[in-house]
Amino acid sequence: MTEHASDTDTSEIRMMALEEQVAHLTKTVEELSDVVARQEQVIEVSTRRLAMLMQREAGREADGGGTVALADQRPPHW
Repeated sequence: MTEHASDTDTSEIRMMALEEQVAHLTKTVEELSDVVARQEQVIEVSTRRLAMLMQREAGREADGGGTVALADQRPPHW
């Protein structure tokens, strides 16, 4: 009988350890899911801002008539 009781105790201990691991992993997955959701929002905002900046720069190039940017021109004393 003691062997049977010992096996039952060992099984219960293992089961509790597995349940703790599952709880920990579940919490970790939820935290990582939150991180991914926040990153998705940041990426969406960054993508919209980049598109806006690209449109703005395209407008500047169109308005400039193909002139060379001042930073790319040689100073007049050269």
